[in-house]
Order: sequence, then structure tokens, then C-alpha cells
Amino acid sequence: MSIFSGIIVPMVTPFKRDAEQSISYDATEQLVEKIISGGASGIFTFGSNGEFHVCSAAEKIDFSKFVIDVVAGRIPVFVGTGSCSTHEAVELSKRAEAIGADALSVINPYFLGISDAQLITYFKTVAESVKIPMILYNIPKATGKNISKEVLAEVSSIDTVRGIKDSSGDLDILRGYLDVAESNNLDVLVGSDGKISAAYKLGASGAIAGTANLITEIVVDLWKALEAGDAKQAEVLQAEIEPLRDILHLGSTPQTLKRSLELAGYSVGPARCPVTEVAKEIDGKICMMLDHYGISHK
Repeated sequence: MSIFSGIIVPMVTPFKRDAEQSISYDATEQLVEKIISGGASGIFTFGSNGEFHVCSAAEKIDFSKFVIDVVAGRIPVFVGTGSCSTHEAVELSKRAEAIGADALSVINPYFLGISDAQLITYFKTVAESVKIPMILYNIPKATGKNISKEVLAEVSSIDTVRGIKDSSGDLDILRGYLDVAESNNLDVLVGSDGKISAAYKLGASGAIAGTANLITEIVVDLWKALEAGDAKQAEVLQAEIEPLRDILHLGSTPQTLKRSLELAGYSVGPARCPVTEVAKEIDGKICMMLDHYGISHK
């Protein structure tokens, strides 16, 4: 079975409430153990929920190495190494490989509005700099550019390119990737938690699900139900993700997710500036959501 299958958790990066908003390694270990005990198939550091965009290269490597050491081979660890700079993406990818990452996730450069030809060169350069598997990460609402299926097809000839994570929320885009994947032996992962069931039915091999930071078992059980062909149970569990997703929509990523974890007893701290603390009135809604799941809270 591919390592890009099942439920992979894009874990939040725990921060302290000190002047530097430094990383909390105690909370990191606590969260890693929660995710593993919940049955996740993998952990992914420095995705969108991991706040890669506000962390330094040194923090990314030090944190990822700590996670790899704590996980100790129990499940694969994937590291996000994409950047606006090809040079930085290559350096981060090499360093992630050196510390023992099982695979990489590489977002396309954001802000720049580069052409498909430039994007192909970027992905090829990063992919050819390492020997471990790599997936592309498509999140056009954040990058301003959708990775086309033609780009995926063009870079699929590189041995280290093993698939793509799609967080577009557009099932037509997902279908396009799956068409390319079928003839190129690639994996397609869905990053939109509300569409896990739909993506599975289309042929997705797994999901990178931010909600699984908090409700790990529910999301894992959803995937198990899908694999077992239990459509009724899958429908129930897919709907059961929605109360948390409603809360996530009340703030910037991963503002309300981190506050939900914090109120549930996981000291992951706030999102890093410029994202601010959650407004007090939202705490009440979060606590109602936690009550729905039977999660005790502060």
C-alpha cells in the first residue's frame, strides 16, 4: 500500500504565548501521541494548518525533526517544503530528507502568478533534488493559481513525484488529477474535509484532513467505513465532521482549530501573528461544538 493513503493529519504547530510565539515542544509531543492513538495513517508538518508561511526555515527543520523522532517510525511523516523561492524549496527539501522525512509536500509558489512552464521547472527542480517521494499541493484560494492536470502530467515522469493533494474543493479538478494519476501510477489525496466521501468514490487514495487534529477517530472511522463499503455509516460520519467545520469557518486558518484543541486540553497555543487570538464570544460556540462530540473542555 502507498504511504499516500488513508487519513494523514496536517498537524498544527503549537506555539507558546511568549513574546516570540516560540514553538511548544511539550504540546507537540502530546498532539503527536493523540494523532497516532487515533489511528491516523500519517502526520504532515507545515501544511496550511501548520502555518508554514509564518515559520522560519530553521523552525521547520527543527520542528519536523522533533516530530520524526517522537513518531519513531510508527507512521510516515511528511514535511511541507514548498516556497516562493525555488532555491529555498530545494534547500528545505534536502534538509527534510536528511532528517528522515518519509516524503515531501510541495506547494506551488504563491503571490507571483507564474506561468505553467515556470511552474513545471519549479516542481522538476525540487523533485530532482531529492530521492524521497514528493506530492504537489494544490490550494488555489491561497496561491492564486491552480495546478493544471497538464502540469501534473508533465512532472509525473520524475520518479520522486508520486501524486498531488487537492484542496481546491472542486471535484472537476480532482477528476482531472485522477485521470492523469490512472495512467501514471500516482496518488491523489483530497484536502477538503467536506468532500472526503465524494473524493473516495472518485478514486482518491487518501485525505489530508485538518479536522483530524481534533476529531481524529471520527475522520479515521469515516475512511474505514468507505473502504469497507459501508455507505450508510460513511454518510453519518461525513456529516459528523460538519460541526467542527462550521467552527473553522469562523476564523482565519488555523485560528479556531487551535483554539478548539486548546479548550479540549491540548496546549497548542494561538495562531502566530498576524492572525490574532480568537474573540471571546467564539469560545462559547467552540465549547458547544466540543459538547456535541463529547469532548471535555476547560
